[in-house]
Parts: sequence; C-alpha cells; structure tokens
Amino acid sequence: MTTARGMTVGHLFVAAGMLVAVLGVAGSTQAASAKREPFGTLADGAVVESVTLSNSKGFSARIIAYGATLQALKSPDRNGTVADVVLGYDDLASYVDKPNYFGATIGRYANRIAGGQFSLDGKRYQLTLNDKTNSLHGGEVGFDKRLWSIVSVRDGATASVSLSLTSADGDQGYPGTVDVRVTYALDDAGSLTIDFDATTSAPTIINLTNHAIFNLAGEGSAGGVPGHRLQVPASRYTPVNAALIPSGELRDVAGTEFDFRRGRVISQGLRDGTDPQIVIGRGYDHNFVLDAGQTPQPKVVARLEEPGSGRVLEVLSTEPGLQVYTGNFLDGTRVGKAGHLYRMGDGIALEPQKFPDAPNQPQFISARVDPGKPYHHRMIFRLSLQGDRRS
Repeated sequence: MTTARGMTVGHLFVAAGMLVAVLGVAGSTQAASAKREPFGTLADGAVVESVTLSNSKGFSARIIAYGATLQALKSPDRNGTVADVVLGYDDLASYVDKPNYFGATIGRYANRIAGGQFSLDGKRYQLTLNDKTNSLHGGEVGFDKRLWSIVSVRDGATASVSLSLTSADGDQGYPGTVDVRVTYALDDAGSLTIDFDATTSAPTIINLTNHAIFNLAGEGSAGGVPGHRLQVPASRYTPVNAALIPSGELRDVAGTEFDFRRGRVISQGLRDGTDPQIVIGRGYDHNFVLDAGQTPQPKVVARLEEPGSGRVLEVLSTEPGLQVYTGNFLDGTRVGKAGHLYRMGDGIALEPQKFPDAPNQPQFISARVDPGKPYHHRMIFRLSLQGDRRS
C-alpha cells in the first residue's frame, strides 16, 4: 500500500527502524534496553512472550503479545520510589479468563457501535454483540483477545517492540482483511510512544487505541483516582443515552461537570456533581471533542496529576476524541496485581480515538479506511514529575 507521500507502509516501518538504529549508534551508550522472555502459555500450547522496555532513569514498560497489551508501566515518584501505575494482572490466565481490557490494544473499533450495525457503500454490516445490544471494543473477540506476533525488538536510544496481527475479512462482522502493526517505544525521558498502523483489502472502519487504566499513586493504591487532577483541552463532549451511545449532540462543557479545560480534581464531578450524564455513565464514560481536532502530529489531549506521588501523565495523540473512563464497572470481583481488588474509581482510562458510534453518525469525523490509504494513529504516554521543566 502507498501513502500520500509515495512511501509504502513497509518503507515507513523500515525507516522507523533505521531511525532507531541511527540514534542508538549516535549515542555513546545505549540509553534503553529491551528484554524478551516468556509470560505464559495458552490452553492450545502457544507460548505468550513479553518484552520489557527499560531506560536509565527507572522507567519501564512491559508489553505482552496477548492483546498487544501494556501489562505494566513503572515510573519513580518524587522520592525516587518506583511503582507500577497501570492496572492489570500478574499472570496470563487472568487476562484470558477475566478480560477487562486492562492495557490492551483495542480494535477493530474502539468504543461502542449502536446495535452492532453500520452501513458502508450501501451495504449493511452486523457485528458481534458483547455489550447488551451494542458492539464494544471490536466485538466478542476483539484484538485484545488475540495472540499477536512479535516482529521486532530493538535496544538503543529508544527501545521498542513491534507486534502484528491479521484480521480476516468478516472477522467479528467487519469487512476487509486488515493487517495491523502496533509499535511501543520507550525513550530515556520517560515517554512511551504507541504507533498503530493498518492497511485493508476493502473499505472498512478502523479505530485503534490503548486501554491502559491508570492510578498514578500506584496500581491498587488506596483512594483510587478521585483525588487526581485532570485537564482536557476540550470545549465540547458527546452526551450519551442509557446505552452509552452518543446522542449526536456536541454539547458545550462550560458550566458543567465536564469542563476540564483549566484542570480540576476528578472527585468534584465524580462524587459531588449532579449532572444526569454522570448518573447514566456511573461516572465519567464519555468522549471529549478535542479543540485541536485530528492532527498530523501528536498534541496534548490530557494531563493527569497525582499530588501525593508528584507523578504527572500527559497523553498525546493525533486523534480527534478522548474517551475518559473512571473505572465505573470495576466492582471488586477482579483480583489484580499483587492481590489487589479493583473497585469503582480505582483507575482512569484516557483513550484517544475516533468518536463512539461514528459510523452511524455522519456529523462525526469518519472512521472509514480504504485500500491504498493506510490508517495511522500515534499516541504517547509521557510521564514526569510535578516541577519538572517539561511538566
């Protein structure tokens, strides 16, 4: 497939790899490393590997091939104490038997599609239903439940791992054979970049993101995320109905519990607010319409701060929307890492993406992808400490 600049997708992957290699040679020492090892075995005997990316400043990210999942993301606090800041499981069996999208790559379509149906070029498609009457996060067997292939592992100034997956024509009801590649890359400053690339054999819809759920005090820490401070540069959001499907309205956030433009403590709306939309979502489970829209280069779409640890997370993305989800369906029945029971409000997901149900709402930015026009989404989790120059 050829991009608008005449480069094939393969050329782009090679160029990216060459850039990493050049940066590694240019530096006097390798700043980041990648360690590949087994993580577990599936029931059919397939071995699931992990790759841990580490830098010289105490940051690390572990990615497992099942679901192309960010299984752990560790960073130091203001005292130098390192903690894992994403929710998840310690073992493969829990990811398989008790799926909850923790850190997973979501596709083919992140978020909800009403009735699991959409039309493309006059043809109606029916997707698998896994959220009552809706299709959620790619359907019954989305990308989060697939074993991906690890195709590249690199050390250097930036350590990286690339994983690939082929989704056949008709998979979960979606048209077109789609080839997907996800690349995680950790630099020495604490930025984890995630690149999503895909090509299709026929017109289809694609909307890929990562579903990491954060607690910057450390996963499982008491108090969860209500005390975190969140800032989102969005003047509008998409209100939802009782099935959490957008109504189609782009509602102004001014004067509402959804106004995070200047930053606010999450509990101000989550615990103390009276907005009916918070009741419907059991908290925040809404798409924010980013003021910058869809952009060729990543822009900051969210800033999350945790005062106790001093950790700051900035999320950057090229996509037009940001789903903010405050762990509303965590009910204490999931035993996570280190035996922690995850409950409502114990984490927050900040998921850059196209808008929910966009294929059925023509006023939203289209999620259509055609042959010869590859899909690309770059997002970045940038970790730092309060008072750092870049934070």
